[in-house]
Amino acid sequence: IESLPRLSRRQVLKWFAGAAAVSQAAPMLAFSKATLSGSVGYGPDPRVSAVYKPGDFWPLTLSAEQRRTVTALVDVILPADDLGPAASQLRVPDFIDEWVSAPYPKQQVDRTTVLSGLKWIDITSNSRFQKNFAELINEEQKYFCDVMCIQDHTESVLRRAAAFFRTFTSISMGAYYSTPEGWKAIGYLGNVPAATFDGPPKEVLDRLGVEQTVNY
Repeated sequence: IESLPRLSRRQVLKWFAGAAAVSQAAPMLAFSKATLSGSVGYGPDPRVSAVYKPGDFWPLTLSAEQRRTVTALVDVILPADDLGPAASQLRVPDFIDEWVSAPYPKQQVDRTTVLSGLKWIDITSNSRFQKNFAELINEEQKYFCDVMCIQDHTESVLRRAAAFFRTFTSISMGAYYSTPEGWKAIGYLGNVPAATFDGPPKEVLDRLGVEQTVNY
């Protein structure tokens, strides 16, 4: 992944918007007319009408070690299986790097959460296993995810870790399921014409307690 060319600005903004739509979290993406017009508070250069080459906009944030941690973690959350490829194969780590590097308010908040969470993971991994997270075997990596899935930790450090994991998972899934491969994994066909429309399935109608009265 590190050897691949950087995503273009148009790709990045398109993917940001797609991820927000997939996650049904409009607030997740701090875009608005003000954002796109370059109003104060949205970074020095959010003009989408200009022509850019990769690397012309905001600098990327993640170090090589942080990218390895991100790549390992997204592949634990979204591994390769019979439904689709691993998250890293779809360049989800690239998306996360762009996300935490973007100058927009929401992304800047997530930047703090994600960077502190990645630091905690590797410090804790080295303390417990004497290796960075990316070097652990899968079962050891899952141990971290199990810990971070617990929402009612009494220790403040673990509560912050759980908050990081919620944010990181949301960003990762938003990125993954806004790709064609992600659509295929959940059976989403997209905006395609249908030769016929048979109406809602009988099971759905029965569950809602309604009757189909319109003929198609």
